[in-house]
Amino acid sequence: MHGVMGKPPGAATDGHDLATSRVMLLMLVAMTGVAPISLYILVPALPVLASTFQSDIQVAQMTVSLYMVGIACSQLIMGPLSDKFGRRPVLLAGLALMVAASVGCSLAQTLPQLIGARFLQALGGATGMVVSRAIIRDLYSRERVGARISLVIAVMMVAQMLSALAGGLLEITFGWRAIFYFITASSLAVAVLIAIALPETRRARTEGSGFRGDVGSLLRNRAFVGYVLCQVLASQIIFAFAGGGPYIVVTQMGRTSAEYGAWFAATGFAFLLGNLLNVRFAPRHSLEKLIWFGLALQLAGSLLNLVLSIAGINQVPIFLFGTQMVVMVANAIVMSNAAAGAISVRPEAAGTASGAMGFLQQGIGSLLSQFGAYLGGHSTTTLPLTAAIFALSIACAATMLFLVPRRDVVVSEELIGKEKEEESGMM
Repeated sequence: MHGVMGKPPGAATDGHDLATSRVMLLMLVAMTGVAPISLYILVPALPVLASTFQSDIQVAQMTVSLYMVGIACSQLIMGPLSDKFGRRPVLLAGLALMVAASVGCSLAQTLPQLIGARFLQALGGATGMVVSRAIIRDLYSRERVGARISLVIAVMMVAQMLSALAGGLLEITFGWRAIFYFITASSLAVAVLIAIALPETRRARTEGSGFRGDVGSLLRNRAFVGYVLCQVLASQIIFAFAGGGPYIVVTQMGRTSAEYGAWFAATGFAFLLGNLLNVRFAPRHSLEKLIWFGLALQLAGSLLNLVLSIAGINQVPIFLFGTQMVVMVANAIVMSNAAAGAISVRPEAAGTASGAMGFLQQGIGSLLSQFGAYLGGHSTTTLPLTAAIFALSIACAATMLFLVPRRDVVVSEELIGKEKEEESGMM
């Protein structure tokens, strides 16, 4: 079953006040973006951290790598907790942990202290990433969830793109500790905004439901497994390309790292464009049609990239990144709508579904990033990387084809289930 089609009592409706909608969008963007922005804002200061603490740059890099581990762990933990205790208290607890950890980062006297505080910072901050998707499902109907996720991602990406620049300016002007002063103030402001303006949105829980029951019912559901695998595999295309891209551009093509940065930013704008297109077209098309459109475009772009690799044409950035931009536009459409499908299978367990999906995305992503780096760094052509991306695109489409039932079949199952519940209630 795909889940309840309607909205919970008190949820936002299509005619809700515009001002309320803007405040909700602001809160969703803020709670979603606080963790990833805090990740990228520190990157420009990594060489300074290594110098300050007289350590190797690889050790300083752990302030980023363990932060990503914290993001993955947080989603696995906080999602189920938000189903049990409510979105609002779990979100506020996570943000409180982030504020405390950010203060700890600013006071750190050794690199291990900073690394440990950064892990706790991610553990608390990433609560917003998992809970925001659950809140979107609480408030909006199934067919509107994908568009809302895309809208939040689109707005967040603009801030995320500017975060590295902001981190560099803060470090140059005030020193690296100023970055953590900024993160502390920002996370505290988000916590205050949530405390003042966010109502509890969690759906009423059925008696006897719990973590084990939620996980069991989700894992037994083919549609949920299909949607999650589709979303996770689509995200791995980004991780694989990001891992191998620098080696291909700098080592194979002999270009500068600055040029790679510019081309990689172009793929980021393509992903942003894909989310904006999804926001525009979602109201007029079903969730499944949007996923299949994205999958077809994703397959076409990755196949073209593979063909250009075989022909030896994309050994220049414009062909490699030009076709990858097509893939990224499609990728955004697939990921948002597959996520919407996954968290709509059982709306009362949206937090658990969102957490499992986020954990798999981040956990597998760290492995695929390393795999992409291996393919890019140990090859003389782009063929191994583009072949891997094409294989991921095929696997992504296969999950929808073989695991997710047709929507008309699922709707019939839902109606039969509702009739059975009504009959049992009358007995």
